[in-house]
Amino acid sequence: MPSLSGYTLVFDLDGTLVDSAPDIHHALNHIMSELSLPPATEADVRGFIGQGSRATIVHACAVHGAIPDDARLDALTEEFRRVYSADIARNTRPYHGVETALKALQATGALMCVCTNKSTDLANKLLATLNLSHWFAAIVGPDNLPRRKPHPDHFIAAVRAAKGDPARAMMVGDSASDVGTARGANAPVVVYAHGYTDTAPELLGADAVFSHFDELPGLAARLLQV
Repeated sequence: MPSLSGYTLVFDLDGTLVDSAPDIHHALNHIMSELSLPPATEADVRGFIGQGSRATIVHACAVHGAIPDDARLDALTEEFRRVYSADIARNTRPYHGVETALKALQATGALMCVCTNKSTDLANKLLATLNLSHWFAAIVGPDNLPRRKPHPDHFIAAVRAAKGDPARAMMVGDSASDVGTARGANAPVVVYAHGYTDTAPELLGADAVFSHFDELPGLAARLLQV
């Protein structure tokens, strides 16, 4: 592998680094029960993930034509966060090959950070619980940012928090939101084929789609033109 020193890889979290849908599914169905709505399936939940806890609840409720008002949504979001945080990694696991790929990328000198629409406190807790935090120079949720993914400002903020250069960075994600934030920042982007998206991965407009994490270091070297 060529050196990637001076370059930054920016990772999405849910559906990219980790399969967190089972634990999000559990917390969401607690909320559905509170609202006397039918439970969501785990397959449905995989399509709801990507824009944060509040949006996940809104998507699940909308299936049944139910849209809680803002005050109720605020309370439901806090309850979701409480339930989810209490057992955040009961069934969540890194995807196969993630840690081997992170180790290989670190060995090239690359910086790595996380850019997620999961709140920063929950992202930090999840990564710490899974013993993944040490790979990343920064973990940046949407908190205290005026615009979240798919706006490029979120990507740029994550790179800068990692002490990287946004002009020498690429996005690794699984959804249209990840592709959008990279395109807005004029950065290359690759999509993991087994993440959370309602659109076929090959139709998201990424520079490449990968099925196994052992492909990622080579893709990074190619797309960053090292």
